[in-house]
Amino acid sequence: MATGLLVTGLLTAPAQAQSRTDTSPGPPIGTVARTVGDASFEPGPCPKTTDPIEELEGARCGTLTVPENRAAPTGKTIRLGVAIVPALADTPKPDPIVWLAGGPGDDAVGEAKMAVDGGLNRDRDVILMSQRGTYSADPDLLCPNVDEFNARVVGLVYDAQSTERLHVEATKACRDKLAASGTDLSAYNDTESAADYADLRAALGVEQWNLYGISYGTHLALVYMRLHPEGLRSVGIDGILPPSRSGSASTWSSFRQGVDGLFKACADQPACNKRYPNLSATFEKLVSDLEAKPVTTTVTLPGSEKPVKVVLDGGTLVNWLTSATHTAESVPLAIDELANGNPQRIAQQWAGWRTNPKGIGVVSHGLSYGIFCSEWTPYESKDAALQGGREEFPSFPRSVQAQAPLLTFLHPDCDAWNIPAAARSIRDVTTSDIPTLALSGAFDAQTGADNGAYVARTLSKAKVVTIPYEPHVVIATSKCAQDIAVSFFDNPDAPKTECLKSLEAPKFKTAP
Repeated sequence: MATGLLVTGLLTAPAQAQSRTDTSPGPPIGTVARTVGDASFEPGPCPKTTDPIEELEGARCGTLTVPENRAAPTGKTIRLGVAIVPALADTPKPDPIVWLAGGPGDDAVGEAKMAVDGGLNRDRDVILMSQRGTYSADPDLLCPNVDEFNARVVGLVYDAQSTERLHVEATKACRDKLAASGTDLSAYNDTESAADYADLRAALGVEQWNLYGISYGTHLALVYMRLHPEGLRSVGIDGILPPSRSGSASTWSSFRQGVDGLFKACADQPACNKRYPNLSATFEKLVSDLEAKPVTTTVTLPGSEKPVKVVLDGGTLVNWLTSATHTAESVPLAIDELANGNPQRIAQQWAGWRTNPKGIGVVSHGLSYGIFCSEWTPYESKDAALQGGREEFPSFPRSVQAQAPLLTFLHPDCDAWNIPAAARSIRDVTTSDIPTLALSGAFDAQTGADNGAYVARTLSKAKVVTIPYEPHVVIATSKCAQDIAVSFFDNPDAPKTECLKSLEAPKFKTAP
């Protein structure tokens, strides 16, 4: 993997942007150095990305410098990379769209292609900033050792006590490394990040802008709306994770919604229902059977001749399906093959995801644990996952219920991370009259579609839209969702949703 590359950034506007500056009210956003309060923006090279990103080739870039901890404004400062992708229109609208990345721990700059492919820069500039601690920020709070351990997990019993011990050891090693560097681990949270974005708006001289957050970025967007509503014209949230609901129990609820949606779509399709009757019951039995007696196999991944050992137990199967809704067409076939003694399809997919070398040293675990351990675990019981698992999947073994999907060993990890709890107000619901588009996918097993209606209860101008047959983060997979999002920013009071009427279920595979 190519790392440390600088995408060429221009201090002046690219030709496309320059051609329209004569009719603009001022210089293009991001071309003027400015200091406001404790924050300063300086135009400069584009932030580093793991691989070159074509969509950034014409971007205007620079760096935002802010205090690491605003409770100590004369202390250490941090630098956040900024990239501004120009609008395609000759006369762009004056209110840009700010992209808030997922994770927590993903770098927004690395998601420029997703934003552009979604059409967000049609007639508005799109602003991407590396959230504090992420890949192109300084300092970054990456821990490749955690990624390397997560790759090793494919060959371990997923929720065994021995796996937990190794998992927590990797987390503590990450913490010790970052703390030894002088990083204030308690300063990497939503409150500070929301203030970073508010400072960015002031430092760029933008009077009004819009937000588009995906996955964890919706969590940050909702906090931002509550703490810094000034200057917000409208907000799109996609794959919704409300701070007031975040935690282990709600993850089980989301998993139930997503897989039930997928299984129902199969049952509604005669060929799929005939080939895979009672798919839900088959899956739940497999979870119990594999937890009692895990299956071990080996797979060979593309680009490598070295066989990879894969252990499939009940917890592995749950976590595989959480992400496998992104490839819904093959899920019934994969479950059926496993039930009939062929684990290769699922093992290959699981190992491919977890051992991908492009995932090593990219995610900011310092930011992830900063959110989880100050804003989530202090406000849920240690058995929240078990309670949620029992409620949603009473047939699952206790060892599976006790580990929420994608949040395995969360409380022991946070005990090792050892940072103070955030103020309880971080869990407050967001009450606002800012126009908001709440987008969800009916197959989303990570952030359930009911979160749209949940946040809309206190957002008086919210439009709730669920895209049928789509997984987590619909702007990445659905042309209809993209069209709705673009129309929303054109007219936040009346997004165009006619495309929903023409959507059809995926054609599930019924044979290899």
